Amino acid sequence: MKIIKTKKKLRFWIFIRNMLIAIVAALVVWVIFSNIMTAYEKDKYPAIGQLIGVDENNMHVYTKGNGDHTIVLLSGHGTAAPALDFEPLINEMAKDNKVVVVEPFGYGWSDITKKERTVENIVEEIRTALKKLNIEGPYILMPHSISGIYSMYYANTYPEEVKAIIGIDPTLPKALNYFGEAAPAMPQYFGFMAPTGIARLALYLIPDNFLPIAEEGIYTEENLKMTKAISAWKGNNKNVVDEANEINSNINKTVDMKFSSNMPVLFFTTKEEKVTEEGKNNVTFYETQLTNYPASKIVTLQGHHYLHWTRYKEMSKEINEFTESITIN
Repeated sequence: MKIIKTKKKLRFWIFIRNMLIAIVAALVVWVIFSNIMTAYEKDKYPAIGQLIGVDENNMHVYTKGNGDHTIVLLSGHGTAAPALDFEPLINEMAKDNKVVVVEPFGYGWSDITKKERTVENIVEEIRTALKKLNIEGPYILMPHSISGIYSMYYANTYPEEVKAIIGIDPTLPKALNYFGEAAPAMPQYFGFMAPTGIARLALYLIPDNFLPIAEEGIYTEENLKMTKAISAWKGNNKNVVDEANEINSNINKTVDMKFSSNMPVLFFTTKEEKVTEEGKNNVTFYETQLTNYPASKIVTLQGHHYLHWTRYKEMSKEINEFTESITIN
């Protein structure tokens, strides 16, 4: 009986060993497959804009349109392909303005950098790319979400280079204190999702989670294919994770800053019913950030935090009225 039991135990452990070997082998095969697909996709989908050397890495900058105003779009945290994500809004605004999308390191077609994701480094990288491409200011900075912090730093550090701010539900440095919230963070191991192929696997399992929430036809099929491909290359890479974990520090560096009283500012935010017990919401917060410039205002729109996915036409109309008032004044 003991011999039979011993043989059963041996067979069990052999089965477990074989299962583990099979799992490890499958993971290795998947990593190899994912990296081969990444190489293939990078060749299939070259950068739609210009690649410019910044700190020994390539940064991707996409431009469209002409006009008296140069609007520099800055993306939110984790937006895998900013130049593609902003496409409907770019197309509308480019009818009357020069529109520029600077993809930070770790995003879109830009490289991944070893430099820390501090507000100082991010702003200097953006500024260097614009200067090297001879894109002249002063600029209208148009930050979405977390880029509001970078725009605040840019406008305070280089005020002569910024003539206005247009925010898409922007995160501004005083927001955490206003709402009594803590800064988000990400585990460091998330940075391995792209190189190990986990991001690609997630993309295959839940593709809609990586795409804009918009009606069919707003984004072209080619755009969506490229967005999915770049999400697999760049999803939660090291730079994205490091940026998340620098948010608290970057806020601390900028929390005492504010936009100049004569700086024109326009804030787009969502219509929301949720209000804190103290009666606070996005609108009441942005009211504390408005400047004395006559055209400064808040526009509320029904939609997602990524308002440009669906409200790009209304936004473009408001932007044109806003820029016209800047020109007149």
